[in-house]
Amino acid sequence: MDCKKTHFQLDESFTYLNCAYMSPQLKVVEEAGIEGLQRKRDPFKISPEEFFGETDQLRKEYAKLINAEDPKRIVVIPSVSYGMANVAKNLPLSKGDNIIVVGEQFPSNIYPWRSVASEKGAEIITITPPNSEERGKGWNEKIMNAINEKTKLVAIANVHWADGTRFNLQAIRTLTRNVGAWLAIDGTQSVGALPFDIKKIQPDALICAGYKWLMGPYSIGLAYYGPALDEGDPVEENWINRYESENFANLVNYNDDYQPGALRYEVGEHSNFILVPMMLAAIKQLNEWGPDNIQKYCKDLIAEPVAKLRKDGFRIEDENFRSAHLFGIRLAEQHKMEKIKAAFDEHDILVSFRGDSIRVSPNVYNTKEDLSKLTQALLP
Repeated sequence: MDCKKTHFQLDESFTYLNCAYMSPQLKVVEEAGIEGLQRKRDPFKISPEEFFGETDQLRKEYAKLINAEDPKRIVVIPSVSYGMANVAKNLPLSKGDNIIVVGEQFPSNIYPWRSVASEKGAEIITITPPNSEERGKGWNEKIMNAINEKTKLVAIANVHWADGTRFNLQAIRTLTRNVGAWLAIDGTQSVGALPFDIKKIQPDALICAGYKWLMGPYSIGLAYYGPALDEGDPVEENWINRYESENFANLVNYNDDYQPGALRYEVGEHSNFILVPMMLAAIKQLNEWGPDNIQKYCKDLIAEPVAKLRKDGFRIEDENFRSAHLFGIRLAEQHKMEKIKAAFDEHDILVSFRGDSIRVSPNVYNTKEDLSKLTQALLP
């Protein structure tokens, strides 16, 4: 795969290594947004069928991306917190049960569980990483060892948002299934840049914001809900997630039944005629490139810089337990964070600082020269 910088609207005076914060705009996504904005000039041209058709296209494209057999298990959501709230509302949880999360997990995958655990008298178990050389391996082991017959949910990401640590979802899924627990995955920092296979993992929920690695706009995301939630109650009572809502002439004959299966969890006004076509254009582009190719591209980009930084004492997780598109750099005693931040500012290098980690997140618009600039700033 070659560099795709020309596909993006990106100010080249900066070295942008921060897709985990927000992706730059794909040109095709911007064009789709402009067309969607102009569409409302003549509202009479928007037919009732169009309230459903484009969203259905989006489901099918996203199903390809995550290898989901049934596109109707995929719904449009406005945010990760919304997607997780549907899981929290329907989670079978009683006093004395537990929910497992990991240390410094993103807040939208924490607050829903804190709320429901407090309400039901359940316990939140937070698994922190070990302070050891094999940090990723040890962290995965701690998570798996914590799962027991009282566990009703493991809420986790595919890769940790702060440093890219990869979690062994297949092994965790096996253990949760053995004890009858649900698995809810926040795929925001992985899906789109790292291959994800619904058929292999079989999560109860996969929730993704759209504005990072899915390269879509802000305020739209995608959620996959498995069979465990098929008969649940959504967090929102809207007209469009009701059975036969496609029949506009019959909407005043109120229907107490929801759309079948996962479709009941779709956000109101999911037909958004600006955001949906933008998200659709982004997913189509990702399917054309392929997440496996994107991951390989990033792996090739960072191989030499990672080797050089490790040689100088910087701590970076072993590649077996981290992603290539998002990784954390931790400092040794001789390194000074303030000096590093000043060097990044001087050379217009954009990354994120999360906890004690310098979070670096390249994508297909980056070049080896970009990573060389990063290395030079860290190794003056």
